[in-house]
Amino acid sequence: MARMTWTFTPERVDTPDATALRRDYYGDVAGRYWRRPATEAEIDEGLNGDGVELLAPPTGQFLVARYEGEPAGCGGVLLLDAERAELTRVFLRHTYRGKGGAGPLLGHLEDAARVLGARRMVLNTRLDLVEARALYTRHGYAEIPAYCTGPYMEIWYGKEL
Repeated sequence: MARMTWTFTPERVDTPDATALRRDYYGDVAGRYWRRPATEAEIDEGLNGDGVELLAPPTGQFLVARYEGEPAGCGGVLLLDAERAELTRVFLRHTYRGKGGAGPLLGHLEDAARVLGARRMVLNTRLDLVEARALYTRHGYAEIPAYCTGPYMEIWYGKEL
């Protein structure tokens, strides 16, 4: 049986694949929060001015995960200061979940943060995103005090790199 392959590559946030993945990410997390599908207009509004342009060197990095060459997921790291990077927009399309890509995606994002000079990774998420929280704790992230505030931030995690 042939082994299916994952690749994880840096990509500009405005490429067609990266843009589609970011839209799917926002639609997924917003729809879960609202308990209904997000509209295209709501996705447009949510992505407008979201600071994604900082997810490029020297301030960050954005990765696209591909499964057998197809865009399957994404994630970003953003330098907060000389020591810390924030993990953000980590997402796998539902079709690709359970195929062994989430852990390697996290690993590649951690490597990208190290290349940018970070020694610690932090993140914030919501309590209802239980799969994401399980992924983070399974990969060594532990709950930390809040390092930022916002309407969709309910729990914070950190990990030494």
